[in-house]
Amino acid sequence: MKIGNFDSEHTGTYIIAELSANHNGSLQTALDTIKAAKEAGADAIKLQTYTADTLTLNCKKDDFIIKGGTLWDGKSLYELYQEAYTPWEWHEELFTYAGSIGIDIFSSPFDKSAVDFLEQFNPPAYKIASFEITDHELIRYAASKGRPMIISTGIATIDEIQDAVDICREEGNNDIVLLKCTSAYPAPLEEANLKTIPNLAETFGVVAGFSDHTLGITAPVAAVALGARVIEKHFILDKSIGGPDADFSLDKEEFAQMVKAVRDTEKLLGKVDYSMTEKKRKSRQFARSLYVAKDIKKGEVFTEENIRSVRPGYGLHPKYLKDIFGKRAAKDLPFATALDWTDVDCS
Repeated sequence: MKIGNFDSEHTGTYIIAELSANHNGSLQTALDTIKAAKEAGADAIKLQTYTADTLTLNCKKDDFIIKGGTLWDGKSLYELYQEAYTPWEWHEELFTYAGSIGIDIFSSPFDKSAVDFLEQFNPPAYKIASFEITDHELIRYAASKGRPMIISTGIATIDEIQDAVDICREEGNNDIVLLKCTSAYPAPLEEANLKTIPNLAETFGVVAGFSDHTLGITAPVAAVALGARVIEKHFILDKSIGGPDADFSLDKEEFAQMVKAVRDTEKLLGKVDYSMTEKKRKSRQFARSLYVAKDIKKGEVFTEENIRSVRPGYGLHPKYLKDIFGKRAAKDLPFATALDWTDVDCS
């Protein structure tokens, strides 16, 4: 599967900086954030394409008031989305600018009209947000465009995840990334359950990743160690600008630290390798081997007293120690001689 510059068969972790509402209503801030994300090492910047009217109703009945211990308690859904949305008239400039500096850019559409709107920009993928995983028609319509589908699983049951995957495949779209996600803002570490990541890949036959809402950079690094191939993290130019997502976003310096930690983790993971490299060969000088522990005359029997397994590793392998005992020396062997089969009378 290819998403922009990411190739799931050959490249490392695809790191997505989530712009979300972190432009705080300023186009210039959005542009500066894209530039900063590129400089911090992100592979892609992700937008959200909706309006308050495409997401909810302009209503202040109790059902529409946010509650439950979130950062936005007391606001109506309409008020939050009106504050957080990215104006559609900005998209052309944002896509053009991202392309000019070499960072992938795509978006989360929240209804069919957003998909139709985004198609003109030829995005490398579509992202389905956690709370939209139950919107079968949105998933079906986005998948029908033939672009890779990145789907967050934050609120979904396993059956709902299967439904989303099946819908994509019914549309002939097998380029699917499922992101483990905890839909809490910020998300407690103990609710991350990162062991789900390899299970997503195995259970659904997809590329698995992690959409992170925890604080700090520990969770994405651990996710990569567990097999996440895609990491999504909220990115903000400067936390002092505030906004709905500022509290659980990384600034440029923090994001760069995360990218470095992820890239270092990739190096640490490497590959399954039992080969004898040159470095291993050199290090074997510090391994144990069989040495003469006291002067031995020709014809003398090898015993625990005169042959020992010690460092360095230039003599016979220690596994031959018991085979050597009871045999006789083929020649005089001075103290500290590295034992060789030519020293052993095997007749």
